Amino acid sequence: MPHYRSYDDTELFYRALDARDGSATPPLVCLAGGPARDAAYLGNLGGLDGHRPLVIPDARGTGDSPAAADPSAYAFPRLAEDLEALREHLGLERFALLAHDAGTATAQAYAAAHGDRLTHLVLLNPGARLQGELPEDAREIFESRIIEPWWPDASVALQQLAEVSDLDEVRELLLRVAPMAYGRWDEPQRAHAATEGVQLNPVPRAGFWQGVDDPARRALLTRLREVDTPVLVVTGDRDAVTGMRAGELVAESFPNATLRPLHEVGHYPWVDEPELLRPLVEEFLTAPRP
Repeated sequence: MPHYRSYDDTELFYRALDARDGSATPPLVCLAGGPARDAAYLGNLGGLDGHRPLVIPDARGTGDSPAAADPSAYAFPRLAEDLEALREHLGLERFALLAHDAGTATAQAYAAAHGDRLTHLVLLNPGARLQGELPEDAREIFESRIIEPWWPDASVALQQLAEVSDLDEVRELLLRVAPMAYGRWDEPQRAHAATEGVQLNPVPRAGFWQGVDDPARRALLTRLREVDTPVLVVTGDRDAVTGMRAGELVAESFPNATLRPLHEVGHYPWVDEPELLRPLVEEFLTAPRP
């Protein structure tokens, strides 16, 4: 597996997928969420490797990348500096970046610090914790699906999640609540959800939001207002994990952002509707900058 040296000389790993059509276009770098999920759940993002290479890094303490000796290295602004080291390793003057879920916080920190290095930024199903808000619409989306057969058991498991700390119990409960993260609960969604329980790493997860106080957060948001990189924010109207309002708040943080809600799509749009997501992202990445 390819690797690189980060700012503190730590050896970190990444997965490289060649474009299936043989294209030699610059790669799309893709950040996993979680925080601290094994990036394997991204797969090939519904076929985004069809016309361009994908580079998918393993964040510290996930996948093949080692745990950090200093827990502060798990904080998302520090992970953004790992990303800058990856850019240098790949020899990219500028590049396109895609991030999902909590990885969008790392992507926003990178844009604030190194916005001139980005050609395009795609943010899939972001939360709005960086924006200082926790919108309630995700719960409303969950409640709106009460007639679906999986809902009663998922509702009970969701309540129990707040009360347990044993990792094995957490994994079991996550599998029971998994349907709420998808636009529907068919075989592709079930197969994707089956990997959820083995991707937890509680130590880097706990450190992801640490050390970013309100003044630092506000300063980061102020810098985002100066980032002129084109930004695409994608949400799903069945995303009961982060909801849709969070995406609106994230889009409002940038001066040049486009918000695209997708119908009958949950937290993983490349699983629910790859034929909607793929052309949307490809068109965005290939459109000339204004």
